[in-house]
Amino acid sequence: MIARLLAAALLASLGSAAWAQTTVPATPVPAPGPPIQAPAAPAAPAAPAPVPPAAAAPAAPAAAEPATAPPPMSKATQAEVEKRIKALQTQLGITAEQMPLWDAFAQSMRGSSAATEALFERRARAAATMSAVDNMRSYADIARAYADTMDRLATDFASLYAGLSDLQRRAADRLFHGQAAPPK
Repeated sequence: MIARLLAAALLASLGSAAWAQTTVPATPVPAPGPPIQAPAAPAAPAAPAPVPPAAAAPAAPAAAEPATAPPPMSKATQAEVEKRIKALQTQLGITAEQMPLWDAFAQSMRGSSAATEALFERRARAAATMSAVDNMRSYADIARAYADTMDRLATDFASLYAGLSDLQRRAADRLFHGQAAPPK
């Protein structure tokens, strides 16, 4: 049961953060300049997804809480996320001038995947001892974190989208239209 839950968690984290399940054309979109390869490793850790504290926990001052990066992703998740990042970069024809915006979006994808995977793993580890109420609250925490990370991804993508050429925007629109289609 836990293995199935973890597998579902990995797919969900990849789908939410990296759009790994999107079917996209293999032909790259021509861009105004030569495409640049995505970096092999993230330059800096992404900000962690906020996880609401338990209702019974006392609130600590924000200044006293150190900022921590999300835990590292599993090798399988990291490989899928990097594969998706490289595919999107090629399909959108990201140029050297667009790399700062692209890097911010790619880092957001990495951080979102890491944070989501960590939440699902924590839930999977605790599932056997959760009460029904704890189970529902755990899922609500994941849903909130999912919404927060998607909001950050959308914000970072909006900045990137604003810097794309018209041809690249049309390509992005086509790529993401598949995301809005109902499953078959």
